[in-house]
Amino acid sequence: MAREVIVIGAGIVGASIAWHLARVGAKVTILDKAESGGVATPCSFGWINASFGNPEPYYRLRIRAMAEWKRLAAEVPDLPVRWQGGLCWDRPRAELEGLGAEHASWGYGVRELGRDEIARIEPNLTAPPDFALLVAEEGAAEPQAVARMLTADAQKRGARLVADAEVHALYMGSASHARVETNDKTFEADEIVLAAGAASAALANTAGIILPMNTPPGLLVHSRPHPPLLNGLVMADRVHMRQTVEGRLVAGADYGGADPGPDAEATARGLFDTMKSMLKGAEALQYEGYTLGFRPTPLDGFPALGRSKGIGNLYIAVTHSGITLAPAIGHFAAQEILDGIRDPLLAPYGADRFD
Repeated sequence: MAREVIVIGAGIVGASIAWHLARVGAKVTILDKAESGGVATPCSFGWINASFGNPEPYYRLRIRAMAEWKRLAAEVPDLPVRWQGGLCWDRPRAELEGLGAEHASWGYGVRELGRDEIARIEPNLTAPPDFALLVAEEGAAEPQAVARMLTADAQKRGARLVADAEVHALYMGSASHARVETNDKTFEADEIVLAAGAASAALANTAGIILPMNTPPGLLVHSRPHPPLLNGLVMADRVHMRQTVEGRLVAGADYGGADPGPDAEATARGLFDTMKSMLKGAEALQYEGYTLGFRPTPLDGFPALGRSKGIGNLYIAVTHSGITLAPAIGHFAAQEILDGIRDPLLAPYGADRFD
């Protein structure tokens, strides 16, 4: 008999897990208080990378996830993912040189560039820097569109989506029985996957699990569609920006988005003006609005992936790096839930490390 699994959260992580489970025959129910696409996912920058400042084990997980993105894109037609490459000069040169050398020694395709090469790659920059790092293999996804497409494809494979389902509590019974209480209904299954982003800590607590998290805010500004101004991702010292497949420019003070401060609209307008000033030909670029999301980040900054001690049928999947990691998390979670096989890359990131 097919294993019945409830996935709480229809953002990109939950959608990936649901898709991978449905793909191999599990009976999946997806619950989310929003429509397909989740709550935090639409507020994500969309960068797919294994970039700088992380320890090697986490780099290895992220580089595997980049490969899983390519595998997923081959299996789901028209998935909005592009591998445009990324330019980075958001730190002092000496620090960037050290990080670039470290990642190059791990096998990352990083290259140091001078002003002329930078200007050739991004000719619309008003003031190209003297130095930047280029990683040609980095890319970006349109996060909400990906989550919706994975959810829709999972539904074609037999999954059920229940939107407007606000989950209140988890009840973990035997190793093969669990229950989820929502605002108006009870759902039962063999296993629960908790991929509810910033809401995960409170929901885990209803099952007696402590999941310490930070949920810092992140503001991103969005333009209206515009003819191409950027060829790839730009991680500059003043702003991180990219152009979507629809032509919108998206920017944050870093890739996670700026803290909005007391006046989010003023912060967004200022960020938009900064982005516009950095690009030639942007005179007609128009402000569309901003998104404000809360980044689900386990307390030590790394993913929480797996089961907690003493509860064999609750799988936790919470991470700030949901865009990069989503395809790998989906693959690994389905493998662990259905076959009992835990990938060695997940060894440092068990959810039970907080128990």
